[in-house]
Amino acid sequence: MADALNDSKAPSDVQARAAQRLVSGQSWDDFCDVLKVAGRMIDRFGDDPSDLDRAEWYRFLTRVARSGFERLIENAEPTRPRLRDMVWRQSINVQTVDQDHLMCQFDEARDYRIIGTRGTIPYFIFAVLTAPAPDDAGARDWAQLGVDGLKQFDPSNLKTSGFLGSQQLHIEPDGTFEIILSQNDPGEGRNWLKLQADTNCIMVRLVWSDRQREVAPGLRIERLDGAAPEPVTPALMANNLAWAAQNVLGYAELVRNWWNGTQGNFAARLNRLDYSQAQYLSNGGVPDRHVAFGGWEKRLDEALVLEFIPPECEYWNFQICNIWQENLDTFEDGNGWVNNYRFTAEPDGRVRIIIAEHDPGVGGNWINSYGHEKGIWGLRLVRTESTAAVNLWRIPLARLETDGLAALVPKAATVTGQFVD
Repeated sequence: MADALNDSKAPSDVQARAAQRLVSGQSWDDFCDVLKVAGRMIDRFGDDPSDLDRAEWYRFLTRVARSGFERLIENAEPTRPRLRDMVWRQSINVQTVDQDHLMCQFDEARDYRIIGTRGTIPYFIFAVLTAPAPDDAGARDWAQLGVDGLKQFDPSNLKTSGFLGSQQLHIEPDGTFEIILSQNDPGEGRNWLKLQADTNCIMVRLVWSDRQREVAPGLRIERLDGAAPEPVTPALMANNLAWAAQNVLGYAELVRNWWNGTQGNFAARLNRLDYSQAQYLSNGGVPDRHVAFGGWEKRLDEALVLEFIPPECEYWNFQICNIWQENLDTFEDGNGWVNNYRFTAEPDGRVRIIIAEHDPGVGGNWINSYGHEKGIWGLRLVRTESTAAVNLWRIPLARLETDGLAALVPKAATVTGQFVD
């Protein structure tokens, strides 16, 4: 976010316009109007969404709005930086349930310090991000621009400009560490995460294997200039409302673009998995992994069966989501995904996954499609040099129940898991 809006000691015409819009109620009206534009984005999906999908669409918008309030209003005070977890049940961009995402919004690329303790989870990683944003976000109306306004201002369009993994950290014998976030190198021997002039966010991914037994790292962020906390200002609130509204519109357009737009068009290439660094890095990803995304489709009386051999890696998972890239509600029941800590393998190392409305009783790993006939899925391989090819069958569920594994005729399988960039 631009310092012109947030520094109450340096008034400007931009700041004055933002303050006036907030006090007059114009900022709030524009916020509400942008949400209306986002709600109508479902019309761009044509007839693809079912009634269930449509119910989840409007719930998705409330979740994105709630997430935006946390990231871009509650935790966007320039003088009180915080690393806060994303809201419960939010799963933007095929977010695995084994990861937590801590975020802190920067108003400009200041110098920061993160003080932490290692904890016991296997792996975590810090990534600094940029998103398109104008200097006068809070001083303008955005609803009238609709989706075209995202070219200038899109909080969902996060690009990674630097990252630092837990395996790269210098950690003291007592388990503590310190990371300097700055544009200039703090010197030899320091953990350093380089900021760019336009950096406006940091994200920390925490990767769990067993939430009941492991301990997350303890993390605290602070500004190195020691700035004293300041009260909220009308200009700051106008700015943050604009960010929160555009965040909802940005994610509405993002899921549309993945489903039937130029960024993925998975609706036209169903029941396949494509490895694409460009796809994964398009929204805050880090290049230490291979991720295959795709769209899936089947009738409620059918099953999708996938088989693959996971490569050596720090972590892998497979999960299914709805059209809006959200984990299905079954994740709360321990269903909806398989990972390298909770799976059943065949004697030869193959992992078999059956996606169906009920368990056909043929072994392997059953994932409940839970009333859905289509959606997004992903195969994530973290810290690996290899990938996994996937054999895929779409067959009647009744046939799988009757014939068992004999229904999986090898020559009838589709082979997927190809690189597309």
